Amino acid sequence: MTLIYPRDSNAAHAPRLSPAYKSTVLRSPTKPLVMIPHTLSELTGPVYGHETVRENDNDLTIQHKGEPLGERIIVHGHVRDEDGRGVPNTLLEVWQANACGRYIHVVDQHPAPLDPNFTGAGRAQTDTQGYYRFITIKPGAYPWGNHPNAWRPAHIHFSVFGHSFISRIVTQMYFPGDPLFAYDPIFNSVTDEKARMRMVSSFDLENTKPDWALCYRFDIVLRGRNATPLDND
Repeated sequence: MTLIYPRDSNAAHAPRLSPAYKSTVLRSPTKPLVMIPHTLSELTGPVYGHETVRENDNDLTIQHKGEPLGERIIVHGHVRDEDGRGVPNTLLEVWQANACGRYIHVVDQHPAPLDPNFTGAGRAQTDTQGYYRFITIKPGAYPWGNHPNAWRPAHIHFSVFGHSFISRIVTQMYFPGDPLFAYDPIFNSVTDEKARMRMVSSFDLENTKPDWALCYRFDIVLRGRNATPLDND
C-alpha cells in the first residue's frame, strides 16, 4: 500500500470552482489552499458511526409499513484502496431522491409527490473483503434551478467513512446511459472523461435477482490513478 499520498491523483476530482455549477462561484476558496499536516489525534481519532449500524439499515425499502413506489434495485460493489484491495469495515451512508425525483427535505419544493414509505437514506459496512450491498429504489431526475431547464441525472449520494475522525469522502453514483449527462454541470465538472465515467455504475445482470430487482455495480476507489471523483461541494 502506498504510504505517501499521491497528490497527482487529485487531478481526477472536480475543481472547487466550476463556473457552470453556479453555487461553486460563491462557495469555492478565493485564495490558494494551505496544506496542514495532520496530527496523531486527527489520524487516529474516534471512529464515527460504525457501532450504530443496524442489521437492515442497508435496505431502504423496508423502513416503513408499506413498500415504496418505484423500481426496486440492488446496488453493490467494493470499496478499494489505490492498489485494488478491498477496504474492510468501511462505513457507507447513502441518500437519494425518491422515484419521482424528490427528497424529504424542507428545502426541496419540487412539485412531485413525496412517498410516505421512502425516506431515502441508508447505511452499511463493508465486510472483510471491502464488499457492500444496498437495496433501494431507483431515484428520479429532478429540476435544480442552476440554469434554464436544468435537471439532475438520477444519482445516489455516497458518504464513505474510514477509521479516523477526518477520513470521510463523498461522491455520487450515476446510472449508465442517462441522457442528462451532457447537460449536467456537476457531472461535467470532472473534466477527464475516464475519471468522470468512474462515477457511473455498471448494469450487473449476473447479480440481478430474477423477478424481483435489477442490479448495478459501483466500486469506490479511495485514491490513486483510478480514484473515484469526489463531490467537493
